[in-house]
Amino acid sequence: MFLEKIKSAESGVLLYGITPPKVGTPPERVAEIAQKTIERLTTLDIDALVVYDVQDEAARTKEERPFPFLNALDPLDFASNYLGSLNIPKIIYRPAGKFSPLELSDWLEELHKQNFYPVFVGIPAPDFPVKTSLPEAYKIWSKHQDTSVIGAVTIPERHNLLNDEDVRILDKMSCGVSYFISQCIFNLDYAKQVIEDLVLNCKGKNISPPTIIFTITACGSTKTLHFMEWLGIHVPDELKEDLKKSDDILEKSVKICLDIASELTTYCMERSIPFGFNIESVAIRKAEIEASISIAGGIGQMLKNKGVRKASKDYEAQVVK
Repeated sequence: MFLEKIKSAESGVLLYGITPPKVGTPPERVAEIAQKTIERLTTLDIDALVVYDVQDEAARTKEERPFPFLNALDPLDFASNYLGSLNIPKIIYRPAGKFSPLELSDWLEELHKQNFYPVFVGIPAPDFPVKTSLPEAYKIWSKHQDTSVIGAVTIPERHNLLNDEDVRILDKMSCGVSYFISQCIFNLDYAKQVIEDLVLNCKGKNISPPTIIFTITACGSTKTLHFMEWLGIHVPDELKEDLKKSDDILEKSVKICLDIASELTTYCMERSIPFGFNIESVAIRKAEIEASISIAGGIGQMLKNKGVRKASKDYEAQVVK
């Protein structure tokens, strides 16, 4: 189970991330989207489903957004009301600063009641008025620490710029955070540097490192590539050119994603740091979503081949059927 794997710092955790349908989608269409999601995910052996809270981040950059921002349904409501038949834990993102301590406390109670797990994220823009700081949010969550785990986000691109991501991670660990989900990884050097500095910092303080879960996503078009860069994901120039010049950008990106996952697996195993992967599709095009499902299956098999991961009993039973 996801809870036990995180608490015991077991490597090979496999997640899949989705965004809820947009606000205003007719209920019957929402149900249809949810059913399709369930059908896709039941083919995978994953430990939990990540449901994102979509925020408008336009204020953090002057560049025009490649795709228009669309408000999405509340992730907790969507997971509770439409994804109940998907019998895996749900991880729900929440921008803590947008809510009062009382609102966060009530939300956590509802989350805990359903055996869901929170990931608190920062505010969408530096000048956004903060109602609850992240340390305060973690303190509110702490009453559930014996029967839950809480995650946070890590951004390798930020470490390349500020060189303090390992310090941020340790600060959040001191507040009870035990695992970190990264921004999408396309720059291996950036991801490796975070791991290297984190391992050294943990050794220096004689503490065990947290679980780092790397987010992997396919890129099916130059427009998706542009959007990923707008989001702050760094794609090395050589990789960018390889994608643009390929006959099939989606197929090429799937291969790149699997190579990145394999290399990160070896890198983390050599440094004895617990790790896993979170697979998502940045775009909502069917082809890119199907590619992300393929990547999840491929990474899961790679982890099993390297002896990092065992098939879950539920998945084994499903395969036997």
